[in-house]
Amino acid sequence: MKHLLPEGWKAPIGYANGIAVDAGRLVFLAGQVGWNADQVFESEELVPQFRQALANILAVLAEAGGRAEHICRITAFCCDRNAYLAARRELGAVWRELMGTHYPAMSMIFVSDLLDHPGKIELEATAVLPRAS
Repeated sequence: MKHLLPEGWKAPIGYANGIAVDAGRLVFLAGQVGWNADQVFESEELVPQFRQALANILAVLAEAGGRAEHICRITAFCCDRNAYLAARRELGAVWRELMGTHYPAMSMIFVSDLLDHPGKIELEATAVLPRAS
């Protein structure tokens, strides 16, 4: 996996502009919200929901034999831009706790609502697992 940074560009903080991967096993992870395995939201707050949604992504990825460092792309859909901006430090701490210093290509999209209430954030991802030797 190679992070792509064109010559002369300032390095992004907290994400990669792009990632190049030699062919491997592709894993597409559906949108995960901040509910537990029983599909129950334990919090209506953004940070705990982000923690749970990211943990859910990693749990589904683990079913395919993958780990955080195999994630190449994450798209986040968030219902509250102001809450997101206010919680960036806390969200970063959760990220480092669960993902370490691995930063895939990412997009943040602010939406008016999510299907699952009282969901505040939904994450979807693509991972590439190394070829089996």
